[in-house]
Amino acid sequence: MNQPVIDAALEHWALGNASVQLVAARENHVYRVETETQRYALRLHRCDYRSVEEIQSELLWMDMLSSQQVPVPKPLPAPDGSTVISLAGVVVDVLSWVSGSPLSKVNVTTEMYVTLGELLAQMHRLTDQWSPPGSFIRPVWDLVGEAPSWGQFWDNPQLTSAQQERFKKFRDHARQLFSDRQSLDFGLIHADLVPDNILYERGQLRPIDFDDGGYGYRLFDLATVTFRNRTRQNSDALAEATVSGYTKLREADVEFLPLFEALRACTYVGWNISRMHEAGGVERNARFITEAEAAIERYRRQV
Repeated sequence: MNQPVIDAALEHWALGNASVQLVAARENHVYRVETETQRYALRLHRCDYRSVEEIQSELLWMDMLSSQQVPVPKPLPAPDGSTVISLAGVVVDVLSWVSGSPLSKVNVTTEMYVTLGELLAQMHRLTDQWSPPGSFIRPVWDLVGEAPSWGQFWDNPQLTSAQQERFKKFRDHARQLFSDRQSLDFGLIHADLVPDNILYERGQLRPIDFDDGGYGYRLFDLATVTFRNRTRQNSDALAEATVSGYTKLREADVEFLPLFEALRACTYVGWNISRMHEAGGVERNARFITEAEAAIERYRRQV
């Protein structure tokens, strides 16, 4: 626990008498802050990942969605009006607390995923209607360029030469398709709507963790939802429910969803390259490669 930074943040947001408990230590460190009347989420952002300007933009986006009744965390301004500051080199912000159980811990139903599809479509539609300020800056997610945002998946060191060739062939195919189909829907996306980032409580779904939010293909958001359910026995039904909910409110080139599921799977293969030194990293890497090969094969059968 980075106590000096936490203490300085509590003082800056005038939360000095609150209790603090670490609740997540993944990419960012997130603490539950409790006063006598309220709960908040204090985020200490990982170093050298997002600038203050990028995080300010993330908070502006979340604030807009919250103002339109989308149940996402809302930034808490400090008494001086600031919503994000840098303390001893650590970027810090405070959000409203969002309660609920992650979908990874819930007995999910197709009805939930219809609702999730509708919610995702609503987020995309509201975002397209929004005019962010000129200072707004979020990353652009490159999936198959020379330097993909999540790493060069085709260069994962655990790939055999045959696997490497298959991944390169898939990469080149996706590059060509993007070149040919420049009309694919592109805009601000959450980019990480995995089950742990969707909370459920009393019939409501609540997206959290917009840390990866940026500019990308809208189908990537849908594919993140559907791909992460592929280990469930009813994965096809959940995917159909998600698409059904989404297309109630918004058009989507759903024939390309299998492509984006395969691309989503490949991002994990790239992402893990720099994390294989972590406990379980090698085993996780092997699983990611297996899942990506299966996703590419599912797509290949449908082309």
